[in-house]
This record gives sequence, structure tokens and C-alpha cells, in this order.
Amino acid sequence: MFITLMQRGIIVWVFVQSCILLLFVLHAFLAYAGERPLPLTCTYEALIWNVDQKRSVEITTIRHPYQDLSREEVDPLTGCTVCSEDQSRIDVPPFPVFFVCSKIAPRLHAVFEELKQKNAPIFIVIGYHVIKSRGKIDHKGNRTGFSNHSFGTAIDINPEQNGLYDHCIQFGPACRLIRGGERRIGIPGTLELHDDVVTTLKRAGFRWGGEIEGNQKDFMHFSITGY
Repeated sequence: MFITLMQRGIIVWVFVQSCILLLFVLHAFLAYAGERPLPLTCTYEALIWNVDQKRSVEITTIRHPYQDLSREEVDPLTGCTVCSEDQSRIDVPPFPVFFVCSKIAPRLHAVFEELKQKNAPIFIVIGYHVIKSRGKIDHKGNRTGFSNHSFGTAIDINPEQNGLYDHCIQFGPACRLIRGGERRIGIPGTLELHDDVVTTLKRAGFRWGGEIEGNQKDFMHFSITGY
């Protein structure tokens, strides 16, 4: 039995509408599940830390297909990547705006909403920024591994009051400040073990750099993947 032109048109129309409906349902499902469709491109600007000069010495703009991500560009614990496309904006006034990995953004947004209600003294927040400041050192004195901040899985809070120290088994006069500002107990913005900022972030699953075991203490630093 032959299909008329009108019948063919109806079949095509039904098929197209079905495809549109399927795409809508799929998009809604992904949104409900908290996942986003993968981007087509990965872009980021990477700094490189030189241990001899004690500063960032290079900045490189990287752009390549998302499907070509290398192992080093993906955090194995969270699946977060160095791509700017995988980061989300956290904007909870009066706190500064910052970006973190989209996978942990809802959790951090809730944390900062809670800290807002507690009037926490937060003046500076540094989240996502790509820098090779860990791992092996090459022949130029450059670090070769991405930091936690590179994946958007760490934040620094009030670095001017909460520096990074070495020679610091326990905080005291013998500790040597190597980055950030001097830590002065009792000054607004200084982070302490039992204050609202530290306890709220720890309860949400973030580890505090002020509790690093060993010679270093990074009092500004919080991360879900370690130090």
C-alpha cells in the first residue's frame, strides 16, 4: 500500500517532535542528576611556579578538544578538570565572587550562605586558578604538577591574615612565613581551629591546611582532596 505525500509529512513531523521531546527529557534528567553535558573545548591559562625564583615565571594559554584531556588535567579523586568550562561561579554577597569545580559548587554555595548568616569575617577568597606548583622539579627549577586550585577543588580564605609557613610543626615564633600574610591570633579574619569558618568548612568535608601534619602549615587553605 502506497504512502501518500501527506502521510509521509505527518510521519516526518512526528519523528522530529519525538526527537525534540527525547532531547528535552535527556537535558532535564542531566540537570536533575546534577550533571552537565560535556563541553566541546577545554581552555585554561596555566601558571608555572619556579622554586629557585620563588615566583610564577610563565603563563601559557591552553586550548584543545575536551575529549583530548590528558591524565594530568583531571583530578583522579573528584573528576574535576583544569578546564575553565568545568568551573562554576560562587556569588554570595557580601563575600567576594570566586570560581570552583562545578561538582562541588552547590556544597560550597551552601557553606557560604551559612557563613553569611554567621557574619563570618571573610575578606578574600581565592578559588580556581591553574598553576603547576606541585610534583617534580624540572631542570629549570619549575614545578611540573597541578595544584588543587587548578582543578577548582580548593579555596584560600583571607591569605593576608593566614599565611603559608614552613619549619612549623606547631604554630609559634619558630615558624617561617613563606607566602601570604603574618598570622596574628585574635585579629578579625585570622582563621582558628574552632571558629565558624573552619568548623563549617570541615563539617562540609573540606580539610584545613592549618592541620597539616609535618613542617608546613597553610592556614588560608581548604580542600576536599587534601593538601
